[in-house]
Amino acid sequence: MILLPLAPVEDGALPGPVLTEIAALYATNHAFFELSGDFPDPGRITVEQVAAALADELAHEGAEVLLARSAGRLVGLAVTLAHTGRTSPGHTSPGDPAAGDQAAGDPDPWIGLLLIDATAHREGYGRTLARLVEDRFRAAGRTGLRIAVLDNNPKALAFWRSQGYAALHQAADREAGRPCTVLRKPLQAP
Repeated sequence: MILLPLAPVEDGALPGPVLTEIAALYATNHAFFELSGDFPDPGRITVEQVAAALADELAHEGAEVLLARSAGRLVGLAVTLAHTGRTSPGHTSPGDPAAGDQAAGDPDPWIGLLLIDATAHREGYGRTLARLVEDRFRAAGRTGLRIAVLDNNPKALAFWRSQGYAALHQAADREAGRPCTVLRKPLQAP
């Protein structure tokens, strides 16, 4: 599997053919989007909706959308946020002492979304993509990585725990107020 950053083309637009692939990836995950409520009709996610969602993510300083390809096929993507001082995309705010974060700001980068083509679930792509994202941050000298998982998604909570992430606290996401669990994994030097 290789990771390629999604890069806007002219005027900040995202490349059309890649957007079509990403929209198809999102569409396979209608069950997740039913839980998240991110799209009005999870059974009919459009290219325009995906383009808007990705543009919103990329508008944040330090945000990156990484495309995961295996044998040329788009099998997943990860949305990450490298910089502190802002919330995880769609999730809890860093620097909340009541939530156990450092008062000066969250020291860790975040995974805002890790999405695997639902037709390829249970084939190891999620584990591999999570490890590659961790490796990127580890190589950048980061010592931990966080993710906020919706509490109504027990399969995702189980997945992240199986990858070595431990629960820090419960919180509500900032954009929709949905209950979630914030998890963290220490990143040991190689």
